[in-house]
Amino acid sequence: MNVASGKATIHSLTLTPFYPTREDDANGCFVAEPLAALTELGVTNSVFAVQPFYRGKLLANDSVPKAQYVRYLSLPGGLGLASAGAFLFARVVAQVRELNRLQPIDVIHAHGPLPCGHAAMLLGRELGIPFVVSVHGLDAYSTRQVSGRAGEWCRRVSVQVFRSARNVMCVSERVREQVLTGTRAVTSVVHNGADPEKFSPEPVSDASSAGTVLTIGNLIPTKGHDVLLRAFATATAEFTTIRLEIVGEGPERTRLEALARELHIADRVRFLGRLSRADVGRLLRNCLLFALPSSYEGLGCVYLEAMSSGKVAIGCRGQGIEELIHQGRNGWLVDPESVEQLAAGLSVLLRDAELRRAIGANARQIILSGFTLRHQAERWLRIYQECRA
Repeated sequence: MNVASGKATIHSLTLTPFYPTREDDANGCFVAEPLAALTELGVTNSVFAVQPFYRGKLLANDSVPKAQYVRYLSLPGGLGLASAGAFLFARVVAQVRELNRLQPIDVIHAHGPLPCGHAAMLLGRELGIPFVVSVHGLDAYSTRQVSGRAGEWCRRVSVQVFRSARNVMCVSERVREQVLTGTRAVTSVVHNGADPEKFSPEPVSDASSAGTVLTIGNLIPTKGHDVLLRAFATATAEFTTIRLEIVGEGPERTRLEALARELHIADRVRFLGRLSRADVGRLLRNCLLFALPSSYEGLGCVYLEAMSSGKVAIGCRGQGIEELIHQGRNGWLVDPESVEQLAAGLSVLLRDAELRRAIGANARQIILSGFTLRHQAERWLRIYQECRA
C-alpha cells in the first residue's frame, strides 16, 4: 500500500479517554484532528471516546470525526485507574465483536496504557486484532499520578500493555525514554502535528511597546504559570504596556490570581479561562510571542501551534519540545523554574521585533517541513500497515 496514493483501505478502532465534546472542543483535539487527516488518506476510523460513568454524560462535537461516547463502570481514585481497563473491556467487547464482524478491524489504536491500552490488549486477545498504544505524557506508568500500592498495580498493568502492543507510539524521545525505563517494548517516536491552516501567521501590529504575551495550558503547578508571572513582572519595568493573557482553567487559578495582585501586575494580566480552538487560533495570530515554562511536558501541542502561527515559542530544556526547538533559531529555551532566564528571554524578544519575526518564520517552516497533522497521520498509517503485514 502506498501512503501517498490516499488509498489505505485500513479500518482502525480508536479507544481514547480524550476527545472533543460540544462543551470543550480542545479536549482530545490531539486525537481527533489527526484522525481527520487519516480519513483523507483513506483510513476508515471507528472511535470510542470513553469515560467513567461517574463523570456524567458528554455531548458529541459535530466538527470532528464521529465517535461513540462510551461510559463504563470504574472505581474512583488510583485503584479505579488500575482496574478500569478490565471494566472497559467488559463494556465494549460485544460492540467491538459486532463491529469487527460487519467490517473487519485491522488495528486497535489505544491512547494511553490505562485504561484504553489495557482494554485494547484484552480485546486483541479475545478477537485476534493487533493493537498499538500512543503515550502522550511523561507519566508513562501512572506512578506519578497514582502512588503507593495502587501505583505499583498501575505500573504492572502498563508493563503488560507495552510488552503486548505491536508498537508503543511515543510523542517524543523523552517519552520513549520513560517507556523503555520500565520495560522492553517495540517503540516509535511519532511527534504530534499542527494544523498549518488553522494556526497560520497573520500580519499584526508588532510594536515592542504594545501587545501581548500569550500562554495556554491547564492551571496546574507543572505548567509553570507562577514562573511566568514573576518573569513577566520583571519585564514590565521596561515594557510598560505589555499584557499577559492566560488561557486555561485549573486548581491553581485562585493562587495565580493572588500572585498577580501581589506582584502588582493584576491590571496587566487577563485570565481568559477555557476557550475554543478558533479563539486560541486568533489569540496566537495576534500575540507577540508565546511562553509556557512547563517542567513536565511530553511534547506539548501548544508549542507546535504557536510555531505554526509564526510565533516564538518559549519552552523549557529537558522537555519533549527541546527536540524541535533550536535555541534562538526557531524558538527559545530556558531552564525549568528559572525566573531569571525567562525574564531575560522575554526582554530580549520583546525588545527586538526583527528577531521575533526571524525566529517565527523559521518556526513556521519546521512545522511545514515535518510536523503537520498530515505528517503525523502518515506516520500513524505506516505503523498500522506494519501491524497488518
